[in-house]
Amino acid sequence: MSEAKNERKTLEQRHQMSDLERLRHSCAHVLATAILRIWPNAQLAGGPPVDSGFYYDVELDHAISTTDFERIEAEMKKVVKANETFEKVVVSREEALALAESGRLGGLSERDAVSQFKVDLLNDIPEGEEISIYKNGEFWDLCAGPHVGRTGNCKAFKVMSVASAFYKGDNTRPQLQRVYGTCFKNKTMLNEHLEKLEEAKKRDHRRLGKELGIFHIDEAVGQGLILWKPKGGLIRRALQDFITGELDKQGYSQVFTPHIGKLDLYRTSGHFPYYQESQFAAIPERDALEKLSDEGATCATLTNGLNTGTIEGYMLRPMNCPHHIKVYASEHHSYRDLPVRLAEFGTVYRWEQSGELGGMTRVRGFTQDDAHLFCTPDQVAEEVQKCLGLVKTVLQTLGMEDYSVRLSLRDPDSTKYVGDPENWDKAEDALRQAVQTLGVDYIEEEGEAAFYGPKIDFVVKDVIGRDWQLGTVQVDYNLPERFDLTYIGSDNKPHRPVMIHRAPFGSLERFTGLLIEHFEGKFPTWLSPEQVRVLPISEKFNEAADVAVKKLADAGVRVSADRNADKVGAKIRLARLDRVPYMLVIGAREAESGSVSVRHRDRDDLGAMSIDEFVQTIQQEIASRAL
Repeated sequence: MSEAKNERKTLEQRHQMSDLERLRHSCAHVLATAILRIWPNAQLAGGPPVDSGFYYDVELDHAISTTDFERIEAEMKKVVKANETFEKVVVSREEALALAESGRLGGLSERDAVSQFKVDLLNDIPEGEEISIYKNGEFWDLCAGPHVGRTGNCKAFKVMSVASAFYKGDNTRPQLQRVYGTCFKNKTMLNEHLEKLEEAKKRDHRRLGKELGIFHIDEAVGQGLILWKPKGGLIRRALQDFITGELDKQGYSQVFTPHIGKLDLYRTSGHFPYYQESQFAAIPERDALEKLSDEGATCATLTNGLNTGTIEGYMLRPMNCPHHIKVYASEHHSYRDLPVRLAEFGTVYRWEQSGELGGMTRVRGFTQDDAHLFCTPDQVAEEVQKCLGLVKTVLQTLGMEDYSVRLSLRDPDSTKYVGDPENWDKAEDALRQAVQTLGVDYIEEEGEAAFYGPKIDFVVKDVIGRDWQLGTVQVDYNLPERFDLTYIGSDNKPHRPVMIHRAPFGSLERFTGLLIEHFEGKFPTWLSPEQVRVLPISEKFNEAADVAVKKLADAGVRVSADRNADKVGAKIRLARLDRVPYMLVIGAREAESGSVSVRHRDRDDLGAMSIDEFVQTIQQEIASRAL
């Protein structure tokens, strides 16, 4: 959803604000008052509450920086101490426009400059809708409210950051300064929030990913494109092996499909043009491109030809499902063959705006643990249950059992959804029945379905309370219809299969980024890229270290040895910084007895044991995927 649409939605839902949202919205006005007292010529745009606090967009010649935060907060404290009343005044459109043109709206007094953003926002308000102004002290602003009673309620606040933002999210409009703040009911809650933010900084996967050598993003390759380094590759392989083992138990078949396909394939699926804003640009066939070049055709001619199909082209795939559909359609199927379960670690490509990219969690190329099931209508309930069970297995194995479930449905009034409404009803009913068997709370969100079908999303809460949307399961009656898929039923007549889309991890990039932060880089042993580091206390014991390394490696353990000349204390500190689960110290006593002194990264010395005993112990820990 665009920023402009979000802003409109916010206005329409103000009456549904929670107490905390109302407080934060009020504190945004306190922030605006303070900014105008410091910089009276500032032009204010909008200042809504958001999930983490609030912001106000400002046009100002002065570049606000962190060095200004203390000054802004000091002025905000004066506004709070004055305990000004938030007063609502309903005005006519003409009165509001006159106030905006005088500079009074979004200001402390009348001034020479027109409140240009307030005039524009006024024009967005439909005819017949109430127009109101909220006043606190000398500050007046166009606002639908609601607010708390007085500025004195906004005591527990903090200015957090400043960033640039285009007005209404449109890069053809003015670029503003967006000042972010947060506010809570009391200082204790504010301090808890700030502590969580500090913890989040410590766990930031972008920092830890670099320090631990897990991934790299290089401008020469491109923004949002992940280079998995060897340690990251080991984590990824461990995750893939884990999920592949579970898929084998459920009778999935693995397939491999190309990263690119003809535009007609995606026209049939509906991804082109329904998904066009999120796709990389179409790639024309070389012969067609050369012909157009010889003819002196413009870019507009090329684009129009690709869009209409008069020029053939290709596209980096935004989803794997059309390819899997073609695998299914390549053979005839009887009802006895169903369900057909096709799985692939399939890389897809989405054109995300550069400002929305973030490490591994928001990228332009990512690999899904994707699968598509083709089944009879009678098999849908059982297959959905198995898919949900697979997601639960993944989350339980990784200790992520604090999650909620979201059932994403279509908006009946929207035109973005394809297919027969009756089929949508069937799909939504199937998912609703399935989610009710999970035994967890769930919410229904209208308008959040994929364009071809409803879905169940698992929203996981990490160790510091942040929500992440991970695994998803979707029921789809529409793509089988669009591709004319069939199977032969028991009556020897063709029937339409139902398609189920599912991805327990979601994407390996996003999931790994989340795991880095969830575990603070301290992965459980089975997932750690380096599971054991052998530490000889001097070069005299390198030979004994080599024996231990070989035994562990032969047992399938990921192991290395630190043969540097550093003292053993320094070696232990380095291994802990590298988040290695186990360190095996070998000195004279251990070399003579064929034992090792075992240390864990988070626990005290575990004592001496024979190398064979340690091998057996760690093998059991890895096999059980213990946390």
